[in-house]
Amino acid sequence: MSAPGPTRPGGSSRSVTGSVAESVTGSVTGSAAGSVAESVPATEVLCEQVWQARRDAHVLRVDAWLGPHLHRRGERRAHPVEDFLFTYYSHRPARLRRWHPGAGVVLAGDAARAASAYGDNRDYIAVPAGMVVDPATLAARVDTIRWIRDLLAATRARPAFLGCFGLHEWAMVYRLSQEQVRHSTWPLRLGAEGTDQLVESHRIRCSHFDAYRFFTGPARPRNTLRPDRETQRDLEQPGCLHANMDLYKWAYKLSPHVRSELVADCFELAREIRELDMRASPYDLSALGYRPVPIETPEGRSEYAAAQRGFAERAGVLRDDLVRACDGLLALAGPDPGQAC
Repeated sequence: MSAPGPTRPGGSSRSVTGSVAESVTGSVTGSAAGSVAESVPATEVLCEQVWQARRDAHVLRVDAWLGPHLHRRGERRAHPVEDFLFTYYSHRPARLRRWHPGAGVVLAGDAARAASAYGDNRDYIAVPAGMVVDPATLAARVDTIRWIRDLLAATRARPAFLGCFGLHEWAMVYRLSQEQVRHSTWPLRLGAEGTDQLVESHRIRCSHFDAYRFFTGPARPRNTLRPDRETQRDLEQPGCLHANMDLYKWAYKLSPHVRSELVADCFELAREIRELDMRASPYDLSALGYRPVPIETPEGRSEYAAAQRGFAERAGVLRDDLVRACDGLLALAGPDPGQAC
C-alpha cells in the first residue's frame, strides 16, 4: 500500500481521500486497530513547514500569557486577576503551550515522529504519512464530548441575561471580615459593612453553579436560583461571565481532538472576562492598574452590562465553534452503538 503523496504545490494541506485515507488508517496497530481505526479516518495532511509554523505561532502566543505567571509562581507571588485561569482551572501551563492540530489531521514528515515532537506522545500514533491523534482516544471520550456539546447547545439557545451586575463576587464575601475573604491582601472598596449593605439591597440572580457554590452561607438564600450540577444544562445562559469563561474549560477538555488555536482563543477571551469580573468585584485593585467598575452606581451597572453584552457576543462565536467541533468529532467517532438503527 503506497504512502500519501506530497501536499499540493502552493497549498498547506489537502483532504485525505481514496488511497491516501487507506494508507493512513490501514497502518494503525495496537489498541486503535480494526473498526475504530476504520471509523476515524484521517481527513487532512499538513506538511512539515505548515504544521511547524502553526505550532510555533501558538507557542509564541501562549508564552506571552505564561511567562509572567510562571515568573510570579517562581517568586511565590499571586495575582488576583492574571493567575486565576491557571489556579481555578485544571489545565497545566505546559498543556496549554502544547500545540495539537485536532483529530484526523496528520502531521507529515520525520520531524513529527521525533520523540521531542509527537513520537513519545501517548495521544498520537504513527501512520505512513506521519503522526495523528490516536482514534482510540476519541472513541473513549464520546460520552464526554456529547455532554459538552449538549451543554453548549442548551446555553446558546437561551437569551442572554444581563442584569446580574457581577453580584456573585460580592456574595462570595458577604458577612466576612477583611481577613476572611479569599483575596485578603486586597482591601474591599466599600469596606465589609458597605459590601454587606450592597448585597442586601440588590436582587441576586446567579445561574452558574461553580460561582454559586462559593457564596457564603448567609448569601446563598439571597440567590433567586439554586443551581447545582444536575441543573447546569437547564440554567446556564450566554450572558453569564463565568459560563463564558468556562468555554476555555470545555475547549481544553476536548484537547487534543480540537485544534489548539481554538483552545487559545477561549483562553484569551476568558482572560479578558476575568478582568471585568474583578474590576466589578468588591476588591480595590487600583494599585494593580485596574479601574473599578462601580456597580453600586447606575453608571457602573450600565458600564458592566455593556461590557457583558460584548463578551456574550464574542463568546457566542466561540461557543458555535465548539459545538461544530463536537459535532465533527462525534461524526468521526461513528454512530452511537447504544441507539437503535
